Amino acid sequence: MHSNSSTVVRGFLTSLLGLLGLGLGLGAGLGQCGAAGETRSPVAIQFSLDRPIDASAAPFVLAANKGLFSSEGLAVNTNIASGSQDGIARVAAGTSDLALVDINELIRFRDKPGARPIKAVFVLFNKAPYAIIARKSRGIQALSDIDGKTIGVAEGDLAIRLWPALARQNGIKAASVKLSRISAAVREPMLSAGQVDAVTGFSYLSGVNLRDRGVPADDLAVLRYADYGCEAYGFALIVNPAFAAARPEAVKGFLRAVMAGTHLAIKDPTRAAEEVVSRMDGGSRDLELERLHAVIRENVLTGEVRRNGIGGIDLVRFERSVDQIAEDFKFQKRPAAADIFDDSFLPELGGRMIN
Repeated sequence: MHSNSSTVVRGFLTSLLGLLGLGLGLGAGLGQCGAAGETRSPVAIQFSLDRPIDASAAPFVLAANKGLFSSEGLAVNTNIASGSQDGIARVAAGTSDLALVDINELIRFRDKPGARPIKAVFVLFNKAPYAIIARKSRGIQALSDIDGKTIGVAEGDLAIRLWPALARQNGIKAASVKLSRISAAVREPMLSAGQVDAVTGFSYLSGVNLRDRGVPADDLAVLRYADYGCEAYGFALIVNPAFAAARPEAVKGFLRAVMAGTHLAIKDPTRAAEEVVSRMDGGSRDLELERLHAVIRENVLTGEVRRNGIGGIDLVRFERSVDQIAEDFKFQKRPAAADIFDDSFLPELGGRMIN
């Protein structure tokens, strides 16, 4: 009886130790998985917007708020540059890894001697937002009415850089139009007060802001360059070349997150505008919703994007846009599309379609 009891006890202890060993083995396995997960820390990305957040930044706000960046293994810190030139300078210096800038400013930058070989990797604005915003009560309803008028031009304004090409293309003598140099801070107030006949700027900024200032919508003529033959692309994501070489998968993940954020903004603009306003100081939901609708309709979801997907460029159109830039800019060496745009980080076409 004693011998049998000892045998049973020994068997029980052996079984128990086996189970404990199995448990320890599973625990060690889980611990290794956890450690592996912990060591695989997110890739830190410094990202620059070229201006303070408004509805045009909805894809990036949504990518951050909805965890789209983090699901790609990215920890994105967003900073604000003082315009496209500053955004490009930050990427060139390596203080920012990626930035959203005007691709036409990048084209001019790349022509400088010794310029870093920075390229755009994703075009968000298929059409540039350049526009002349005028008062119909000042006799301007179409571009042809601009002859003999005074246009307020803010310092650093990018729209005026393509005005010579636009004027020539539409048979307007540029010398017949008076350009009044003004501060960006007084651009909309001066037009609102009738101190100038029109201003240059971005359609989704000045055009929307003026209505917010009380200028009746039916007294505003928003003359979008794209409607008058301007071929320029608009805002694009650029990347530091060293970062792109070292972290190509991070760049691809960033683009996927931005595209997913763009999808969400198009699907539910109202919610997107609310998300944007939550990141602003004193923002207006109605104003930003109006701005977002304008951006989607006029700059992002164009016919070309519906056909060819978002993010890329049409090579023939790009060449024409460089021709137009050249009317106000003397190139040291005219750039080819491959000098400015790198499509290797874009998803396959099926992943870029937006309808």
